[in-house]
Amino acid sequence: MSGYIEGTDRGQVTLFPERLEDWIGEDNPVRVVDLFVDEIDLAELGFGRMAPASTGRPGYHPSVLLKLFIYGYLNRVPSSRALEREAGRNVEVMWLTGRLVPDHKTIADFRRDNGPAIRKTCAQFVELCRRIGVLKGECIAIDGSKFKAVNNRDKNFSKGKIASRIAHLEASIDRYLKEMVRIDRHEEGEARAEKIANLAQRTGRIRQAIQSLQDMEQVLRHAPDSQISLTDPDARSMATSARGSGFVGYNAQVAADTETHLIVTYDVINAGHDREQLSPMAKGAKAALGRDEISVVADKGYFSGREILACHEDGITTTLPRPETSGNRKKDMYVKADFAYDADADVYRCPAGETLAYRYTTEEAGLVLRRYWASVCQTCPVKARCTTGKERRITRWEHEHLVEAMHDRMSRDPALMGLRRSTVEHPFGTIKAWMGATHFRMRRLGNVRTEMAFHVLAYNIKRLIALIGVRGLLAAIPA
Repeated sequence: MSGYIEGTDRGQVTLFPERLEDWIGEDNPVRVVDLFVDEIDLAELGFGRMAPASTGRPGYHPSVLLKLFIYGYLNRVPSSRALEREAGRNVEVMWLTGRLVPDHKTIADFRRDNGPAIRKTCAQFVELCRRIGVLKGECIAIDGSKFKAVNNRDKNFSKGKIASRIAHLEASIDRYLKEMVRIDRHEEGEARAEKIANLAQRTGRIRQAIQSLQDMEQVLRHAPDSQISLTDPDARSMATSARGSGFVGYNAQVAADTETHLIVTYDVINAGHDREQLSPMAKGAKAALGRDEISVVADKGYFSGREILACHEDGITTTLPRPETSGNRKKDMYVKADFAYDADADVYRCPAGETLAYRYTTEEAGLVLRRYWASVCQTCPVKARCTTGKERRITRWEHEHLVEAMHDRMSRDPALMGLRRSTVEHPFGTIKAWMGATHFRMRRLGNVRTEMAFHVLAYNIKRLIALIGVRGLLAAIPA
């Protein structure tokens, strides 16, 4: 092969074998994983088997398995079986684990049994980012995204799904019966009997399927949220923005720093909406950052009076748009935003210039509401554009000034919602690309939260390396 670059002879013997250390460069990210795990107190975080047993076969130190998993999620190798293979052939993993090759069950059991400690490890890295001054957290963006679970849509049942499937199967039975009648009347010979028997067999199988669905319907009546998933009992049917694209999965919540895009805190829930997640995520971010006050931006899916008030009482300034629940704008009719509130007089001014005075106070769903209306609506020339009732009534929440302040902030800074989108959707896109088409691989909510912790930790490590480099991070970790 003269004229080409030649490789090393496989049978070549060397006097002094090469060290594993020689194969790992000084700026290799695997060094960050090694140093980070060595610097944290695994016993304090709650990892099991920190003290070796006095009898029996020696086990692997938790730091070895934790390093292996962090490396795996950094390099898109989350599977325990794949990590077992990497430990026996990957030079970086050999360097990281000291050439130990745990079997896949030991690897999988470690992840399953140390969920809370793994989630605390993720929080430890956020604390590191804050301690070295990279993560200031002056403004936090919150968002949620749907992730697929290990549960097919056909293995998820709700009252509507069962009714739809039974109706479809009954239509199939009716079609087969009509076909059997047609064959019986118009065909003869052995083929006729064979076709009828085949259709009768199909009909019997469908009747069994209908009976199974009816049995499932009985079980469904005792389900707390009227939904059952067979493969992953904690997974729930999630609707998405695209029509007909819903799937069974989980709702992942993320709070990310708008300056560095680092994930400050995260959570995974199995509710299909975000309305009750604003204050938990904002308070979690505030605690992780160790700040007395923070600013938070979110989308309209998080709008909830209770959540906004809870954040305000905890020193958190929230900014998010108010969703329009009325269809009046599409009908070219006036909406609540067209009515101006006069705080000094405690009245509303309608587009026609009339005054809507305060009438009474009521309480609905735990919220104190004030009602306003005018008595001249019947003779108003623009009444047709305002209301179809006797008079136009306006409802004001007792803490409506918090919502109005949010509207003023968005008016002063129109780019704020764009900043939210460009910040928090970036981590979701990156993590989903790492996961591939399957998303979560583990079952049950607790295990899924552990899996998400590894993804968040891997994302933050890569992000911090991009910000300060491997050498800078290696210098900052022991400080």
